[in-house]
Amino acid sequence: MEAHHLTAEDHLVWKVLFDRQTALLHRRAAAPFVTGLQRLGLTRDAAPDLKALSQHLRNLTGWDIVPAPGRVDDRTFLALLGERKMPVTRWMRSMQHFDYISGPDLFHDAFGHLPLLTDTHWAAWMEHFGHMARHHLADAQAVEQLVRLFWHTAEFGLVREGDDLRVYGAGLLSSAAELHHCLGEGTIRHEFDVEKALEATVVRDGFQEGYFVLPNWEQLSDATAELAVRLATVPWPALAQ
Repeated sequence: MEAHHLTAEDHLVWKVLFDRQTALLHRRAAAPFVTGLQRLGLTRDAAPDLKALSQHLRNLTGWDIVPAPGRVDDRTFLALLGERKMPVTRWMRSMQHFDYISGPDLFHDAFGHLPLLTDTHWAAWMEHFGHMARHHLADAQAVEQLVRLFWHTAEFGLVREGDDLRVYGAGLLSSAAELHHCLGEGTIRHEFDVEKALEATVVRDGFQEGYFVLPNWEQLSDATAELAVRLATVPWPALAQ
């Protein structure tokens, strides 16, 4: 879990990304992320040591970091959440792919996902989501539904905090290009609806076709409860691609 395998260029990329994203996220990031970034102690100086970071996160909310070589498969990812474990990719994007990458890297995972996990309410929601998911991992259709809800919330979600529109999805927090896109005038932003989110396409290699805006944080728990009922009672048809 050490960061000694990272190169000088990796640390430079982290520093430049950190500076750029923190500037872009001023008055755009959700409040729990802003607070969490401070609580977690991430800085611009160097990419984090995952062992030390995991210990710090465990002390805050009981979550651990699991180092990963890259994107883990959906079932493994969902199962880990139920164990209060967040996979974090070891490698850092290169200068050639500085603005946008299609898969996770260390900056996406550590900067995008981990600060919110210092918030007790968010950490509890993630654990609950993982526990729910573990009951349905043998069902491919259920896994797809779980992935879609997670994708359109924890990865690319927005939320209203009072009268302000804020981003909280890790894919938006860690990507300047997609952050600009999601807030652009011509971009589709839906008021959050569970059924629409479960029907929406998951785009892994480009910008999302649209984004979902929570009216408040309480809606997130309501959405998870609604999905749990649906998975327990509704025979899902084949999913549209």
